Amino acid sequence: MEGESLGWLRPRSTRHARYWCGYHFVWIPKYRRDILVGEVAEYTREVLKEILKELECKPLALEVMPNHVHVFALCPPRHSPAYIVNYLKGKSARRILQRFPELKSKATRGKLWSRNYFVATVGNVTADIVRKYVEEQWEKEK
Repeated sequence: MEGESLGWLRPRSTRHARYWCGYHFVWIPKYRRDILVGEVAEYTREVLKEILKELECKPLALEVMPNHVHVFALCPPRHSPAYIVNYLKGKSARRILQRFPELKSKATRGKLWSRNYFVATVGNVTADIVRKYVEEQWEKEK
């Protein structure tokens, strides 16, 4: 993430698709408590990076604030934004609560995260780029 060139702007590929699906996620701990500090914040950051790697997502920015989390990542189109954020929240909560059992007293009924989240798609393509791509495909078919 840090010190990278602008290579992250280029489309990514799978065997059958070229894509650039950027998502910005934000979520909070239950009751927006200020519990993501110190070691907990550092561990949360590490865990989220590992989970993003499992999902084959590339983190572009990841910030853990005392009472909320921001994740900006490029993700393959096979995963919906809802799947990604729920996977991140579920898996990270289990790992964080295992590592820091004292947080269980601050987590209502063992729930670290609030059920709510924010997601925004982040675009990298203009209408002109899409038009040019479609025209190039038409030319290839001739």
